[in-house]
Amino acid sequence: MSTLSKKIDFAVVINVKNANPNGDPNNDNRPRVDYDGIGEISDVCIKRKLRNRLMNEGVNIFVQSNDNKLDDCESLCERVEKECKTIMTDAKKLREASCKKWFDVRAFGNVFALKAKGKKDDDDDDSRKSIGVGIRGPVSICSAYSIGKIDSKIIETQITKSVNGENVKGKTGDDKSSDTMGMKYRVTNAKYVFFGSINPQLATKTGFSNEDADILKKILPNMFLNDESSARPAGSMSVENVYWWEQEGTVGKYSPAKIQKSLSIEDENNISVLPLGELTPEIIEGY
Repeated sequence: MSTLSKKIDFAVVINVKNANPNGDPNNDNRPRVDYDGIGEISDVCIKRKLRNRLMNEGVNIFVQSNDNKLDDCESLCERVEKECKTIMTDAKKLREASCKKWFDVRAFGNVFALKAKGKKDDDDDDSRKSIGVGIRGPVSICSAYSIGKIDSKIIETQITKSVNGENVKGKTGDDKSSDTMGMKYRVTNAKYVFFGSINPQLATKTGFSNEDADILKKILPNMFLNDESSARPAGSMSVENVYWWEQEGTVGKYSPAKIQKSLSIEDENNISVLPLGELTPEIIEGY
């Protein structure tokens, strides 16, 4: 595969209808909202969805979630030990092998902080030394923000959970524990936008290729496929359009900041691309 030879920027417009796109664990799992009332989907959440889609496409992924993994490894350290056991103490070889094997490592980067097996904190034996390897990936993704405020679009629904999970202490038979009250939240109707960029200079460090960029381009329009859950029912989240800019060379004529400004967003129903010299994006319709 050939190392990435062009500067790439992209933008993704997301439709949300009666779903909680990204709950805030510090706020009772309400949809994330900043101090100005603008909705947010974190970059970590977006990368998780991209990783899941890549796994569905048969691509090797390092950071797998426990409820959606393709191997029997119980942790990231165990996955490294299983795949890179013979080179775990060689930082250079570990970097090269992990970038070659796992798409998300050569795309998003990763930090390997590995402690030698059986090594104590005060152990100076270099034959069992710990190792730390930081890999900076060429693909950067920003958080997604809603077009306009969503405060008035958040609906709160009180729910009850009646589950006989265990017998009430001191009682037997058909007695149940008390119902548990809770809240469920959803955004009625909103659009979010996030931007991303692929750096050819960093791509040479991880081996991210033109073919890898094509894979990312392929999955962005259907990044919510097979992502259904109680908080995000089937069809409640979808990609409207992907805007894909390509420039020749490692830097390009136009900066990511100028490219992002060229996507004119007046409101949810008025999104257009402003002229930027001879550079025009490929507009890919969402799945």
